[in-house]
Amino acid sequence: MAAFETKTYRNVFKEIGKIDAEIEKRLKDVVDTFFWDEEERIYHDAGEDMGYLTDTGNNDARTEGMSYGMMMCVQLDMKEQFDRIWKWAKTYMFMTEGDNEGYFAWSCETTGKKNADGPAPDGEEFFAMALFFASHRWGDGEGIFEYSRQAREILEAMVHKGEDGRKGCPMFNRENGQILFVPGMDFTDPSYHLPHFYELFALWADEKDREFFKRAAKVSREYLAGCCHPKTGLNAEYANFDGTPMDKELPWGFFGNFFSDAYRTAANIGLDAEWFGEDKGQIGVPLKMMKFFGTNIEAVRCVYAIDGTPIDKTVLHPVGLMATMAQGALTVPYSEDPESDFAVAKRWVEWFWDQPLRKGVRRYYDNCLYLFAMLALSGNYRIW
Repeated sequence: MAAFETKTYRNVFKEIGKIDAEIEKRLKDVVDTFFWDEEERIYHDAGEDMGYLTDTGNNDARTEGMSYGMMMCVQLDMKEQFDRIWKWAKTYMFMTEGDNEGYFAWSCETTGKKNADGPAPDGEEFFAMALFFASHRWGDGEGIFEYSRQAREILEAMVHKGEDGRKGCPMFNRENGQILFVPGMDFTDPSYHLPHFYELFALWADEKDREFFKRAAKVSREYLAGCCHPKTGLNAEYANFDGTPMDKELPWGFFGNFFSDAYRTAANIGLDAEWFGEDKGQIGVPLKMMKFFGTNIEAVRCVYAIDGTPIDKTVLHPVGLMATMAQGALTVPYSEDPESDFAVAKRWVEWFWDQPLRKGVRRYYDNCLYLFAMLALSGNYRIW
């Protein structure tokens, strides 16, 4: 039975032989660096009651990082920082007019000035889920801190914009139930597919939308099983609705290979396995990936087509890839057999344990994925 029913979460670090004290210290050290270290922090206070996470490689604040930060804070019981991040997002990112009214601008300067007038749906997904968890863990407040109402309003816009004369486009394709890369596009991003979130949205969203989200959970699990290569387990950054990799170059580049966005898919499948355990063929994907990469840790420094063909391109986030692969260990049952599948997964968890947080200008994305993996593998990424 999965954690949704049992309320029990695996501590994979203990399964590989780490003790509680060292796990707790390691998580604390990572959190302290991520939020407070003057040289390496990602989070920053802003004024008396706001805060933001910065993409250190682009010197901006993104809905990806802001919503990630809120999810981290609710998992870590950091209500003050949660509220600071949420107020910054609502103050500077939230759009109140135009076709994207009700969504959040995906990028802002750290001063709050919008860099874009369009959204990125993964941000809205994480905003809504973090807000529901905050409501359940801390209780609803007033105004923008009435967390559950804010979450429902985000989801309502994601599903229903464009209906009955409303301006704009939804974030889901209402016919096939799939999340879109951006509203109005005819393709998706496999790493945006979060069936474990949709299962919970089906319980907590507006009643009229619950059936839609239940269907979306099923659709996404089936999609993840189909878009990941049957031998390597790799998936493309962007993909068509039938699961095939994006086969055309977009104005901002080619995204049909296994590259930065795509790394998150293994982590998402791992968390879904932990929370719900419903298998439509997707749960075996992370193990395929682990076996494809083999025993050479340097393999994470190469870019690949999804069939495993090496691509002559520079990897931007090898630490992030290692973290998501390790989180994928949640799909593999514990075993003491040295020849078991868990022995394969254990190797990745040990590599991750030995890997420090990334330093330098590109650390933002890697270290976000790193902290999520630390939470998940220590049994601290939970349903609230």
